[in-house]
Amino acid sequence: MASFLNHRNDSSVYIEEAITKDNVTYYKIIVKVGFVQWDVWHRYSDFVELHDKLVRDYGIERDLLPPKKVIRNKTPKFIEHRREALNEYLKNVFNFLNLTMPSEFAHFLDFHLYDIFFLLQDLAKKLFLEGDKMLQSEKSHKFTPLELHAISERFKIACPPTEKLDQMYDFSHILDFCSQITSLSIEGSYQILGTSNIVPNDLKFDLIPFKSLMDLKILGVPMACIQSVGSLRASLCTLSVLTATVVSLNEFLLVDVLHKDPSSITDSMIWKKLTFINFSSNNINKVDWAIRLVPKLQHLNLSSNKLTELCDISCLHDLQVLNLSMNNFSTCDNWHAKIGNIVKIDLSQNKVQSLQGFSRLYSLESLDLSCNVITDVEEVQHICKLPCLEYLWLTANPVATTIDYRVKVMEQFNARMSELCLDNEKASEKELDTARVLQALRVVKEGKTPSFLQNNHTSHSFHKS
Repeated sequence: MASFLNHRNDSSVYIEEAITKDNVTYYKIIVKVGFVQWDVWHRYSDFVELHDKLVRDYGIERDLLPPKKVIRNKTPKFIEHRREALNEYLKNVFNFLNLTMPSEFAHFLDFHLYDIFFLLQDLAKKLFLEGDKMLQSEKSHKFTPLELHAISERFKIACPPTEKLDQMYDFSHILDFCSQITSLSIEGSYQILGTSNIVPNDLKFDLIPFKSLMDLKILGVPMACIQSVGSLRASLCTLSVLTATVVSLNEFLLVDVLHKDPSSITDSMIWKKLTFINFSSNNINKVDWAIRLVPKLQHLNLSSNKLTELCDISCLHDLQVLNLSMNNFSTCDNWHAKIGNIVKIDLSQNKVQSLQGFSRLYSLESLDLSCNVITDVEEVQHICKLPCLEYLWLTANPVATTIDYRVKVMEQFNARMSELCLDNEKASEKELDTARVLQALRVVKEGKTPSFLQNNHTSHSFHKS
């Protein structure tokens, strides 16, 4: 991003070419500030409008601008002559106003789009006029990496000499707004910005100004862009980091910690209020030890990653919802030893073959295993005795294509078969009747009394005695 204040002597403007379109001639201005470059297109009438302001307010000589020509002003020779004259005019004005750089001239050259200081002036004005209304009406405020980078860099500038005297352009309006917002959304991009050579995802920034932030959503921003999150650890409640090529949770949770290892953990690194984490659509292949930094976590979403196994996350005593859909799980061995009192698991679109690993998750209420490779209906025996299980998805598994699949699943739940919601649908009376028949046949085959007859048999024996 451009910083004219730091590169005054390494900045230039020139008119590269002129193009006539629909009988209107546009002049292409190339602006260079240090290593940053962009182009701006203007008509001659735009130069006239700018010149009037500069003459009136900044002492530019009136005769400096090349004059109008009414007749034969569209010939190639005249257009080239005017381009050269406007180029000379622009260079003279740029050199004359180099120290003050008034906002009218800066806007003419699009400094407010690509330069740190002038972008912040516009942002300060907007927040001065609309900030209170935005805080009241918006659920989430969006900041671009460009704006966040500009804010971070502005902290390094003591007192810019081109600071406007008008109070509404003061940087403090931005800091005040940032300190009050509770929900922030940041969306990155690898595409160049406008006509410049700036790539938003190459810009570094920190989140220090956000003192009250409770909800943060980051979309498509590499973690290498973020330099500090320390101020968020005491306030943040929900965090989403999506499509950011993250390979490890500690990339964000420990972004400002130099040595990322278990021995470096201190109380100051704990995320005290974070209850919701969504790191879906990344490149995570394991849940690392950094998960211990969020002891209050209740909801963890790692959908669309590259996970093949689950590490021990039993330290998360409050964890209730775990979304591992669209990963590469094939086995789920002894998950009761790895998860605490989990309530909901989503393992849809994986490669799970057996339900044995879920057999001792006694607090489990919902299990989504749709779009896996379970083939045997008898696998349900591993979970049919879970006392709290009410919702089960097995659709789009090979087992779901077997004859009387729903009935065969439900009958294994015995007395609780009417409570089960299978593939988002509870059993019909017809299915329940058929399931009871299958259950009776199973019990006879095993030489046991059907569960739905046990109560009647017990009652009869009591009266007989």
